[in-house]
Amino acid sequence: MDPDGLQSYLDSFSNRDWQQSDDGAGPIRFAMVGLGWWTRDKAMPAVDNSTFCETTVVVSGSKEKAEDVAAGTETVEAGLTYEEFHDGAAVEAYDAVYVCTPNARHLELVESAAEHGKAVLCEKPMEATKERAERMVETCSDEDVTAMIAYRMHTEPAARRARELVREGVIGEPIHVHADMSQDILGWGPDQWRLDPDLAGYGTSVMDLGIYSINTTRFVLDRDPVAAQSMMHSDHEHFSDVPDEVAAFTVALEDEIYATCTASQHAHINSHLRIVGSDGVITIEPAFHTASGFEVTSAGTTIEVDTEQVDQMEEEFDYFADCLLDGREPHATPEHGLVDMRTIAAIHEASEAGETIEIELER
Repeated sequence: MDPDGLQSYLDSFSNRDWQQSDDGAGPIRFAMVGLGWWTRDKAMPAVDNSTFCETTVVVSGSKEKAEDVAAGTETVEAGLTYEEFHDGAAVEAYDAVYVCTPNARHLELVESAAEHGKAVLCEKPMEATKERAERMVETCSDEDVTAMIAYRMHTEPAARRARELVREGVIGEPIHVHADMSQDILGWGPDQWRLDPDLAGYGTSVMDLGIYSINTTRFVLDRDPVAAQSMMHSDHEHFSDVPDEVAAFTVALEDEIYATCTASQHAHINSHLRIVGSDGVITIEPAFHTASGFEVTSAGTTIEVDTEQVDQMEEEFDYFADCLLDGREPHATPEHGLVDMRTIAAIHEASEAGETIEIELER
């Protein structure tokens, strides 16, 4: 593709190529389950500004907190404790749930939502272990509810454009991928549940950050992991209970493509995704910290792509709501999320064993 043709092709993309419903459809009423800073500062404002959604119920471990948040949100009808949510309180006031709690608490909340017949949007990673993730898959299937794992990069315009460019062969055959996501959570305060393996799962950096590199690579290349190698260590006293203050891992994907990734919860904030093909390169940088930049090199020409900086959470909620309104299955089903959980488990096993670990894929 010549430079003019590539630029014209890039200009033809629509940020909401996924939307099937009219703007006036809905709304899908959400119960926000877990009222930490991400829900209050990111998810709820995104829903408030969204096209298809509104928040009508909030759920917390603290009744006081739930009622305070409810009182400060015009559309909210009820503030519930987790126990009240499990018991089915205010069940007629919402259509779907957004689960944003520590990883190890996702399953029980998704189980109750599914039993109540509600659609589920569950934060990533979907659970703390692959076994509990498998139970979530079974629950959503048995109860026949629509469920999605909250990978916000799936509606990020840079990632969607990169996916289309790979499909169109603009960089030739994909060869290998480099990716990183890092940040310093020690500045967030001393009590971080991500440093508690009983809540976080296998570790902290791969579970919480490396999953972005793994899943976005899967999304852009439309290929799944088949094996993993890994090295990791923890030296700082605050990381004494988790093995991966710093992690470096290589994931082999279908068609013999290798993704080499790094992740750290104790480093300068950074993120990028670079896909190298036989005829070009796609670079998303920054990639994963709610804003993205995009560059493509093909046929000796490099173009910086001006993608609109969207609210990734707003896009994610509207995409899920649009799927519900249109009656279609979202891309990131629980089965899709389970592949990441098996991959993360293999990465940790590979580090412990010093071996390449194969990843079981079920079609």
